[in-house]
Amino acid sequence: MSKEPVEIVGIGNAIVDVLSRTEEEFLSLHQLTKGSMTLIEEEQAESLYQKMGPGTAVSGGSAANTIAAFAAMGGKAGFIGKVSNDQLGKVFRHDICATGVRFDTATLEDGPSTARCLILITPDAQRTMCTFLGACVWLAPSDLDEELIANAGITYLEGYLYDRPHAKQAFMRACEIAHAAGKKVALSLSDAFCVDRHRDEFLDLVQKHVDILFANEDEIKSLYQVKTFEEAVYHVRQHCHIAALTRSEKGSVIVSGEETVEVAAAPVAKVVDTTGAGDMYAAGFLFGLTRDMPLAECGRLASLAAAEVIAHVGARPQTDLAALLQLKKAV
Repeated sequence: MSKEPVEIVGIGNAIVDVLSRTEEEFLSLHQLTKGSMTLIEEEQAESLYQKMGPGTAVSGGSAANTIAAFAAMGGKAGFIGKVSNDQLGKVFRHDICATGVRFDTATLEDGPSTARCLILITPDAQRTMCTFLGACVWLAPSDLDEELIANAGITYLEGYLYDRPHAKQAFMRACEIAHAAGKKVALSLSDAFCVDRHRDEFLDLVQKHVDILFANEDEIKSLYQVKTFEEAVYHVRQHCHIAALTRSEKGSVIVSGEETVEVAAAPVAKVVDTTGAGDMYAAGFLFGLTRDMPLAECGRLASLAAAEVIAHVGARPQTDLAALLQLKKAV
């Protein structure tokens, strides 16, 4: 793998996703809240996996999805995340490297197995995720490639990873390295579940260390504990250089200083699976941003990328994104 500088580097959970279609009765039977992400232990993961219907295993993880899509668009990207020395770890490493992403993080030799996320997709296209974090939460500051971060234009942090002390320390160290080098830090809030668990720390991150924030409507409202989207926009405008806020079928709102850009959602013939929509949105937005495109154009590319992934099962694109975005751009 080339050691040349990358445009963005993602730091997040290295997870293998197992996707399976299911009925809502299955969720009720196992006391799972539809549309949520629940952390589970390895024994529960094995039990639930045995009870699920036929599944498809693909490399995933929120930041990893974003980074892989960014590379698929033609960008230069790196990823930092922890996998174990097992079969799923080998699958993850092979898959992400095959997209052209630089992934050099050392393998965990003595510890839990590689993380996996069981994604249950109901007929309404909502995804319910049960995640065993395994090896990925063992990421520590010592795993950071400081040269990679210092040379990347943007370091992209995944909120899902922000759970264990060593991972938090890695986040803070990555922010220090990036800013010392005059580069930007981006954060995805990932899930309202994450915001509820880490609200005070996320607020501190957003106010003091984050330049670019990605969040959906529920997440940003939860972060500021407000009732309306407009109130949340008012608050985040004071804290981040750029905030890209998604609102499902309502499109997205991008704020930067006093500037507000509203972007329509790209049309989709049929929503099949919403897994990865936010990840693809971030990829498209960052692709445009690293090429100094106007915020409206960044948002348009983001919406097109998100529309591609929700039209099929799985969190990674099935279409040539570079060709898709170029085709749409030319219309």
